Amino acid sequence: MFGSSMLAIFGMPGGYELLLIAFIMLLLFGNRLPSVMRSLGRSVTEFKKGMQGIEEEIENAGKVEHAEQKQT
Repeated sequence: MFGSSMLAIFGMPGGYELLLIAFIMLLLFGNRLPSVMRSLGRSVTEFKKGMQGIEEEIENAGKVEHAEQKQT
């Protein structure tokens, strides 16, 4: 049985391990990496635009509700 104590032996990867992982990722995805990063950047930008739109809708709804309360 693998308990949490068995997994604790390995710990977090250090500097050399992270470099090795990055090198392997570069070998595996090297020719596709720019397109993957580009699409990731576009998706983050679209997500931020969507969040900004939602925040604006919430603010506008609050302003309308506040204006309605003043009229009554």
